[in-house]
Amino acid sequence: MSNAPNIHPKILHIETGMHLYGGAKQVYYLLKGLKQEGFGENVLVCARGSEIYNECKGVCKIYSPKISGDLDLSFLFKLIKIIKKEHPDILHIHSRRGADIWGLIGAKLTNTKCIITRRVDNPENKLIARIKYSLFDEIVSISNGIKMVLSSEGIDRNKIRVIPSAVDFDFYNKVCDKDWFSKEFNISPGWAKIGMIAQFIPRKGHRFLVEAVPEILKKHPNTLFLLLGKGPLIGEIKGLIEKNNIRKNIKLLGFRNDIEKILPCLDILVHPAFMEGLGVSLIQASAAGIPIVASSVGGIPEVVRHQQNGLLFPVGDRTSFIKHILRLLEDTDLAHKLGQNGKHVAKKYFSIENMTKEYITIYKQMIN
Repeated sequence: MSNAPNIHPKILHIETGMHLYGGAKQVYYLLKGLKQEGFGENVLVCARGSEIYNECKGVCKIYSPKISGDLDLSFLFKLIKIIKKEHPDILHIHSRRGADIWGLIGAKLTNTKCIITRRVDNPENKLIARIKYSLFDEIVSISNGIKMVLSSEGIDRNKIRVIPSAVDFDFYNKVCDKDWFSKEFNISPGWAKIGMIAQFIPRKGHRFLVEAVPEILKKHPNTLFLLLGKGPLIGEIKGLIEKNNIRKNIKLLGFRNDIEKILPCLDILVHPAFMEGLGVSLIQASAAGIPIVASSVGGIPEVVRHQQNGLLFPVGDRTSFIKHILRLLEDTDLAHKLGQNGKHVAKKYFSIENMTKEYITIYKQMIN
């Protein structure tokens, strides 16, 4: 809509998540990267009271309207008002929390070019998906796994670009503070530490993990499982822990904002998901030098390369899952090798700089 020169476009970013993890964290990384590259004039639209608002102060101009849920029609009118005021060259929608629909309508009503980043691999209604995604000028998925899902819904594969999520490598590449870790979580010396970082929702596989713990403890009783995250399944998981009498071997830590201190102190990170778009916690673990055991589903194999920086097992295969964990607990040389390889994978393939440059390439193509 604007007459800004092509070398300096204005991009209006929409991210309506309340917490600074997952997609919202990626938007922060991108905005920070674009500022460092000196590319464009970037404006963020986020929900009032969201964590990304505080994080992006000083990074770009921000609008934070009140948004009352995914179906809040008033957000469309607020967005249109912002678009008409800012006259962006490109509207970049990062969130599916209703923002994909309202953002798309807002873009069409104001004749603004529009790009969407798809971060999850759960399928949508095929008819609605085909109609919706055909209206975007560009579609980005964060993994080939998500691209396959979109393609199966009838979206043209040639229209979908893959740009993986990124991590701040130096932020996670730290040495374990053993004294702090032992005191913080009351861990006895000599215990193995296995972590899982994920929302407590069915597709992440918490129940699958907890049901496998008794078998692991038969061979390695001094093993502690640290589960980080929140979600609706916490009550059910607590009940399962009680049922299996494994309270002393599992700690539910809730949401933590010091994952960079916890990760380097783990022996293994597990991720037995049944569906996963990519898995940012897996990239974080790799940057921290921690070997991974994860299910071979969705975009996970794009992060966890089997026998390079972790071990993959067929989704839902408990025997293989347990076997891989026991293997890493018993073969510390292999665990160390996989962990060190992970640092190389994270730095080479999932850097903020690479992600930023790939988006800049798309932005330039859109305005030209």
